[in-house]
Amino acid sequence: MSFLRNRLGLIMVIVIGLALFAFIIGEVVHYGSSFMNGDRTTIGEVAGEKINYDDFSSKLEQNMQNFRQQSNQASLNPQMVSYVQQTTWNQEISQIIVQKQISKLGITVGDDESKALIQGSNPSPQIIQAFTNRETGQFDRQQLAAFLGNISSTKADPATKTQWANFVNQIIEGKKSEKYLSMIRNGLYVNSLEAKEDYEARNKIANFKYVALDYASIPDNQVKLTDEDYNTYYNEHKNEFKNPEETRSFNYVVFNAAPSKADTAVVKEQINKLLESFKASKNDSLFVAINANTPAPLVYQKKGQLEPKLDSVMFNATPGFVYGPYFSNGAYKIAKLVNTEVGPDSVKARHILINPATEGGVDKALAKADSLKKLIQGGKSFADLAKTNSVDGSAAKGGELGTFARGAMVPVFEDAVFNGKKGDYKIVTSQFGVHLIEIEDQKGSSKVVKVAVVDKALMPSSKTQSAAYAQAQAFLSKVSGSSFDQEIKAEKLKKLTADDVTATASAVAGLENARDVVKWAFGAKKGDVSNQVFELNLTNQYVVAQLQAIKPKGILPLDLVKKQIEPAVRNQVKAKQLEDKLNNALKGASDLDKVAAAVGGKVVPVQNVVFANPIIPGIAQENKVIGAIFGSPLHKVSKAIEGQNGVYVFTVDSFNNPPALNNALKDRQQIAQAMVQRMDTDVFNVLKDKANIKDYRAKFF
Repeated sequence: MSFLRNRLGLIMVIVIGLALFAFIIGEVVHYGSSFMNGDRTTIGEVAGEKINYDDFSSKLEQNMQNFRQQSNQASLNPQMVSYVQQTTWNQEISQIIVQKQISKLGITVGDDESKALIQGSNPSPQIIQAFTNRETGQFDRQQLAAFLGNISSTKADPATKTQWANFVNQIIEGKKSEKYLSMIRNGLYVNSLEAKEDYEARNKIANFKYVALDYASIPDNQVKLTDEDYNTYYNEHKNEFKNPEETRSFNYVVFNAAPSKADTAVVKEQINKLLESFKASKNDSLFVAINANTPAPLVYQKKGQLEPKLDSVMFNATPGFVYGPYFSNGAYKIAKLVNTEVGPDSVKARHILINPATEGGVDKALAKADSLKKLIQGGKSFADLAKTNSVDGSAAKGGELGTFARGAMVPVFEDAVFNGKKGDYKIVTSQFGVHLIEIEDQKGSSKVVKVAVVDKALMPSSKTQSAAYAQAQAFLSKVSGSSFDQEIKAEKLKKLTADDVTATASAVAGLENARDVVKWAFGAKKGDVSNQVFELNLTNQYVVAQLQAIKPKGILPLDLVKKQIEPAVRNQVKAKQLEDKLNNALKGASDLDKVAAAVGGKVVPVQNVVFANPIIPGIAQENKVIGAIFGSPLHKVSKAIEGQNGVYVFTVDSFNNPPALNNALKDRQQIAQAMVQRMDTDVFNVLKDKANIKDYRAKFF
């Protein structure tokens, strides 16, 4: 005790130190050594250059926003998110590796060239796209000049200036990349000999006969494969097994919490209770806002814009008619025809948007809009007032919005322009601010309907979800790595497999929202069973998984491709047996008929085969066999040739040579064009292979 008392302080220091050391080592092992594989702010490395997480996230968010606009999607599903993220990653890689080549070569864009790209006689395609008049479809130089004048003003919005500077910088960097690729493109050359070889490959005709012994003629169960067989095939085809990035495969079981009959009955009862009240409602918009799961604004729609079940009935009904309940898109619904009218198909309009926040409130913004309206009615130019007073992006174009159909604008704006008449001035307030609108023109005329829809989503109840989760949890508690398959069979469950999943995958076969499962898989060891039940809330699925295989980046070892190559190895072994059989038949045989008789086969004649299309009619593509035919002498029985589908012996009857190629220019141009079409991708792939890319995205997303 005296010894312990005297040395207690030292002992405690040692114990605490060991505990901290063990904790740190544990964290390194558990998280894949974040100290060695990037850090908390680095999402990847390309050719030694780090990619910052914040910078990448900013670009990703911008690309997400662009994708939403282009696809008219308010929200993106996991597959879309994964696609945009991968596209952003490839853009980042491309920019870095190409920029390094540009710097090495000293490629620049001078001041005069930069100016020409923006406002020269042949501006950048991006400038043309940004300043194209939507009505005429033509590049609008006046619009560009007005914008450049505004952006250079001291009153210009700093944020807009920054966006413009970034836009111009992208154009300049793009021009540098274009110059770099042009240098490579100009270095491509096709000589006359290459053109002649290509011409003959497409036009020289071979006529031949063959005898074939198919691999299928030997039953699979009569072929026993040895380790040597596998090793021989693997070593001959090793480069085919290069894995560009680490992948993992896992087995999994899904426990679905699909809505039960009881859940369906509850939702039906809810919607039926609303039916009579909906019929009697005097304020349909308010009724929808209060009772619908996904309330939508009431707007006029033309034929074809409603969902099919409503489109077929509402245009022949009278106001007040109620349809339903009916089931659509995962919900029970009732719909009421609020009104019908005949209105224009499209409207041409312009507006001045006033921001209430900068005017001191909505009342003052409305007063300003009224003042501007009076000025316009008094003879002032709408376009000039829009340029100086509107906060909308259309200001530089005099407020012009072009011609648009129903559904293009927010409801309050749409009601104003479609319910008014040509020449009217309207003042309305939306979530964007106060609009002073001029209706410039209206075109077409058709019947439109305003329909109110109340929906109640069919979702599994908490009881149903709890039952599915409990089943999954019970299964997890029983299994281990060795008993996973046995328990699946015992409980008569369905085992699913996700093969070759990448670290950044968000969806796998059978699972749309599998990000958490994938992240677990990349932190697990082969044979591990997940330490939790994964709850995929978007699809009401509960998942238990087991890691089946890990395929590292690089040339995959034989044990990881053994199952994959087994059919090919078996065919290679069969080929040796069939070659021996044919070679024995060839001894002393002077023609194919004798060979065919010896092996129990038949002689098959073939006409008009070209080297560029190496297909044996009625069989398949046989590159090796057709290549041997075009390199063989006439009327000589060949040796046995191993093909894709069997072993062949052939005799060439004749070659029909095409007319001499007197002018190779056209053929050279065609070959060069094909090379140019794939050049950009090939250059990127070569640079990418040499860039030593390290991808840490899986740690962040």
